[in-house]
Amino acid sequence: MNSLDLRTEHRQTQTLSPRLQHAVRLLQMSSLDFAAMLRDTLGKNPFLEVDDIESHDGADGAEPSAPLNDGAVASSHLEAVTADGAAELQVPADDVAGPPDQGDGESDRDLWTADGSTGLKRAEDGELSALDMMAVETSLTSHLHGQLNVLPLSDRDLALAHLIVESLDDDGYLRTPLQELAEVAELDPEPDLQEMQIALKRVQSLDPAGVAARDVGECLLLQLPAITCPDMRGLAQSIISDHLPALAARDVAGLARQLGESPARIEAVCERIRRLDPRPGWRYGSSQVPYVVPDVIVKKVRGKWTVQLNPAIVPKVRLNQVYAKLYQRHRTAANSELGVHLQEARWTLRNVEQRFSTILDVAEAIVKRQHNFLDYGAMAMKPLGLKEIAEECGIHESTVSRVTNNKYIATPVGVLELKYFFSRAMISANGSACSGTAIRGLIKDIIESENPEAPLSDAEITRQLAQQGLVIARRTVTKYRQMLKIESVDRRRRVAA
Repeated sequence: MNSLDLRTEHRQTQTLSPRLQHAVRLLQMSSLDFAAMLRDTLGKNPFLEVDDIESHDGADGAEPSAPLNDGAVASSHLEAVTADGAAELQVPADDVAGPPDQGDGESDRDLWTADGSTGLKRAEDGELSALDMMAVETSLTSHLHGQLNVLPLSDRDLALAHLIVESLDDDGYLRTPLQELAEVAELDPEPDLQEMQIALKRVQSLDPAGVAARDVGECLLLQLPAITCPDMRGLAQSIISDHLPALAARDVAGLARQLGESPARIEAVCERIRRLDPRPGWRYGSSQVPYVVPDVIVKKVRGKWTVQLNPAIVPKVRLNQVYAKLYQRHRTAANSELGVHLQEARWTLRNVEQRFSTILDVAEAIVKRQHNFLDYGAMAMKPLGLKEIAEECGIHESTVSRVTNNKYIATPVGVLELKYFFSRAMISANGSACSGTAIRGLIKDIIESENPEAPLSDAEITRQLAQQGLVIARRTVTKYRQMLKIESVDRRRRVAA
C-alpha cells in the first residue's frame, strides 16, 4: 500500500538577482535604446551627470572621473561571468547606514566652488544652443494650409478644404470617404457630395502634386502633367488607368501586346512612371532618417585589422563627486533615499563599463576569425558559431547572442550586424566547410554573370553549385536569392525583354 512521506532534499539552483537581470537587459539593448534608457536614468538620479570634458578640464581643484574609453573596465569592478552570461558585480557597502563622513576639512561651499561641471550655460548668458540653431520642420498640413489661406475662397469653401487637409495621412492620401467628412463638417447647411468633391479638387491642385489622392492610381494620374511629351503622357495615362497591376508586376511584354506598342517604348514609359512620387506626403514632416549607428569600427592599421568602440555611442557620464561628498558628510536616516540613488548610480556606471567592454571583446574575437572576409569579400567568410566566440572571450554563449543582437560594426565593405558573421558550416564535396554567407556571395556572382536574355532559374543555379562541389537544395538557393533581394527568373526575363 502506498504511503505518504516527507523528504528533505538539497539542490543547488542558479537564479539571477534583479540587478543581474537588469544588467542582462542592458547588454541586449541596441545603442539607441540604451542611450534612451541612460537619458531617463540621468533625469531621475541626482548623482549622475554628463561628463562635459571641456567644462571640468580647466577647473582648479576639480576631481573629474575618467570618461569611458574603448570599453576599458577596471578589474575591481567586475567579477567572473556567470553561466547565463551576466557578470556578477561587486556591490559597494550600503551608503545609508553608518556615521556621517567628517570629510577632510573641506567646507560645503568649497565643494560647490571647486567643481567645474555645474556651471551650465543659461539663456541669459546670451549664447545660443544647438537647439536654437535647428531649422523648424514644415509639416504637410501646415504647408497645405498656407497655400489655401492665400486663395480667394469663401469661409465655407475654405473650411471644407481645411477639413480635407486635416484628414490626410502621412503618405498624403485621403483614406476617409467624402460622405463621412461631410457629416463631421459642422456646417449649416450640411455640405453635399458635390461640394466635397469640389473641395477635394482644390486640395489636389496644391503642391505637392498627387496630394489628397484616394489611391495609388489617382496619385500617379495627378502627377501626369509633369510629363511634357503628349504621346508619352497619354500612354502613361492608359497604363495607370487600365493596366496598373501589369505595371506593378513589370510585365513589359504583356503591356506591349495589349497596347500595340514596342517593348522598348513601353519600358521607357514605365520607367518615366516609376519616377513619379507615390507618397507625396513624405516630402514634408520629419526629415530625420533612422540611420544605423555602428557600435564598433574596424580599421586596418599597419597591415593588421584593429577594432575600437565608436566614440559616438559611448556615453560620457560620471558620478557627481560634489553631491556624493555632500551626502557622505550629511547622511542620516531621514535621507536614506539618497543612499539608494547613490548606490544605483554606481551600479549604472559599472553596467555601462561592462556593456562596452563585452561588446569590444566579442567584436575583436569576430574580426580575428573573419579577417579574410574583410580582405577578400563574402566568398572568404568562414563558418562561425557562438561557442567559438564564447570560449575566446570566456563568457557564455547566451551572452554572445545578446551582445551580437542589434549591434553593428563598420567595415570597409559596409555597416554589418555582428550576427552577419555567424553561420553554420556546410560541407562541400571535397570535405571542406563553407559558410552560408560565402554561398550567397557565389549565388550573387552567378546571377550577375548570367545572360540577361536567358536568366538562370533556381534549379539551374543549384546544378552549377553542385558542379563546383556545393550540394544544396533548390529551396535553399531560393531562400538565399530572396535574402539577396534578387527577383525571380520570370521577373528578370521580363525586364530583359
